[in-house]
Amino acid sequence: MINTEVYILSGFLGSGKTTLLKRLLENERKLGRKTAVMMNELGKVSIDSEAARDEDVALKELLGGCICCSIQDKLEAQLQGLLLNDKPEVIYIETTGAAHPVEVLDAILSPLFADQFTIKGIITTVDGLRWRDRRSLSPQLQQLLLEQVRHADFILVNKMDELSESEQSKMIFEIQGINSAARSLLTNYSQVSIDVLRKLTLSSVAKQSSADFSKKALNLTTFVFQFQGPIRHADFEDFLKGLSERIYRIKGYIKFDAVSKPYLFQYSYGMPVYMKEEMNFPLNLVFIGENIDWNEVEKKLAKLEKEFES
Repeated sequence: MINTEVYILSGFLGSGKTTLLKRLLENERKLGRKTAVMMNELGKVSIDSEAARDEDVALKELLGGCICCSIQDKLEAQLQGLLLNDKPEVIYIETTGAAHPVEVLDAILSPLFADQFTIKGIITTVDGLRWRDRRSLSPQLQQLLLEQVRHADFILVNKMDELSESEQSKMIFEIQGINSAARSLLTNYSQVSIDVLRKLTLSSVAKQSSADFSKKALNLTTFVFQFQGPIRHADFEDFLKGLSERIYRIKGYIKFDAVSKPYLFQYSYGMPVYMKEEMNFPLNLVFIGENIDWNEVEKKLAKLEKEFES
């Protein structure tokens, strides 16, 4: 089974996402990798899709809404279709300018196929002029800009040629103060070494030892756990009560007895929801969190299975 790399391109409108995507696709053509692109637009017509049109690139357009809220079901169907029919080695997802990184990750990581992805990272592009003048924006847009920076793994701050040296210094100081774990680069037209971006890694944290974890400053990370069988509902509720508040999302399928069909489980802002399913699905549970030692979470989940068997 191919494990597909996924890069998420985040950033406000006009900040340089599409320019960066063009550079990444040029590099993929040189590498000869099987590539797919998903472009999300809030409107019913795609403005930037021509940048990704290439006979060697599988292009999917998600129009008329944001993948992190109103069209999540379309995204899941499109991703499943890509994995089944195109089998890409890498997928680039260009989000709308209004997309929140945590919500985008949540939308992408369906428990049906999350174990087939390696999320390489969230690359956020920032319009330097808009950042400088962000106080003139509404409080909601100011907060969105901050969240897109806070949850990034790599930050490109564009339009540096239009800013003074003192403005550039202040900007990098502010951005690194919000997210010291990400690398920040001041640039123009999203000019960045593609080799540097290839070294990003957000997934597979669960495979590191606790010692490795303590040495590495982790930002937003994901974790997939697969149950081999049922667990006790009361034990699972106790597990949820002990979770860190920095675990933002959980979703997947869980069985609470050996005979019945599984439940679809979703967890957001500390609230669990269970929905009975009529079919059997892989018992995958997908987590999204920030600065979490997934080794500890994995041990607790494995313990739940052992307690059911005893």
